[in-house]
Amino acid sequence: MKVTVCIGSSCHLKGSRQVVELLQEFIEQNNLKEKIELSGTFCMGKCKTGVNVMVNGESFSVSPETVREFFEKEIKAKL
Repeated sequence: MKVTVCIGSSCHLKGSRQVVELLQEFIEQNNLKEKIELSGTFCMGKCKTGVNVMVNGESFSVSPETVREFFEKEIKAKL
C-alpha cells in the first residue's frame, strides 16, 4: 500500500510533520513496514483541505488529531 503525505508549506503549517511522525509510529507498532510504503511529496494542489494524504490514489484530509482514526479506518482495515 502506498501512502503519500503532502509536506508542502500549507500542509506543513497544518501539521503534516506530526501526521508523518504518527503514521510512522503506527506502522511500526503494527509491524506493517513490509506492507506500507510511506512517503512525502510537495504540494498536491488541495491546500485548503490539508493535511492531504493519498492512499493508493485516493485523497484524504487528515490532521494530527484525526490521524489515528484515519490509520485504523483507511490504512490498517484495508490491508
